[in-house]
Amino acid sequence: MAELSRRIAVIPGDGIGPEVIGEAVAVLETLDRLFSLGLQFEIFPWGAEHYLATGETLPEGAVERLQTEFGSILLGAMGDPRVPDMAHARDIVLGLRRRLDLFVNQRPIRLLDDRLGPLKGKGAEDIDFVILRENTEGCYVGCGGWFKRGTPDEVAIEESVNTRTGVERIIRYAFEMALAYGYGRVTMADKSNAIRFGHDLWYRVFQEVGADYPDVEMQHLYIDVLAAEVLRAPEQFEVIVTCNLFGDILADLAAQLMGGLGLAASANLHPTRVSLFEPVHGSAPKLAGQGFANPVAAILCVQLLLGHLGLLEQGILIERAVIAALREGVTTPDLGGSHTTTQVGNWIRERIEIEAAGGGAGSVGGEG
Repeated sequence: MAELSRRIAVIPGDGIGPEVIGEAVAVLETLDRLFSLGLQFEIFPWGAEHYLATGETLPEGAVERLQTEFGSILLGAMGDPRVPDMAHARDIVLGLRRRLDLFVNQRPIRLLDDRLGPLKGKGAEDIDFVILRENTEGCYVGCGGWFKRGTPDEVAIEESVNTRTGVERIIRYAFEMALAYGYGRVTMADKSNAIRFGHDLWYRVFQEVGADYPDVEMQHLYIDVLAAEVLRAPEQFEVIVTCNLFGDILADLAAQLMGGLGLAASANLHPTRVSLFEPVHGSAPKLAGQGFANPVAAILCVQLLLGHLGLLEQGILIERAVIAALREGVTTPDLGGSHTTTQVGNWIRERIEIEAAGGGAGSVGGEG
């Protein structure tokens, strides 16, 4: 494929979004200075303030610009109590996923420091897998409606959309990831014993696609069993693939295994096009401006972003610096530390410089 543009669109978001995204951008700027990566940034003000001032979520032509001029989008959390129906957040977050066809939501679940793990007897060697969630279909497509809304006889219908194309491409992506990274097992979760039509499609497609990958073990679990097994024996999982709703819930549950949402990065991917990277914690407007926000999830999003651009070695430097910060207790209060958002970001950037000076990114290419 053609090399993706190194122009990065930055949408800081609401609440604590601008604080943590600012730290993530500063990490990118540090790496750009150290390795002459040719990164360019453009900041877009889309969020609650812009919506309240203009009534506009995404300006006309915004999606087309993102598609043609950028390789990546770095997005902060969306949500503001002044917009109680979350209209701007739905249009920007869900709208970009669908309109840019970002059909893969990738959530790495990796315990970086044993002290943060909540499971007795389970350490970093046990908690290291990835959840792949179908990102454009399912229950989040907005198909449905109300009948007799606001009355005692109200009926609300929410429809789940599952297409052969959508299901097959996310399942195939899971098997291709397994081959690319040396994983031996792909686990697919559905509820085909109760959701008769849509999840029968998921089950059949999993069996058919899996037959094309004889070197990768196939594991099928109902979603309730999978949720229990992730807590009981997380070491059995390598690549998990599931539908939009189940993946959303499961990934947030699994994030607790590595220390919480303050460490949870996500990638919304189209493998060959512009893709979007966002920390999955909320906008926490009550914490905005107080310096309590954990920037690590946003910084780990930058690692995923660099991987999308083919800059894996620089991404490894980020991971090393984050691990060092966690192990040395350079953390915000949510992880038991006493450091501010800015102090954590500064420390990680200084550590990246130390790691780079200790041999450069070229010396770490075989790790990760």
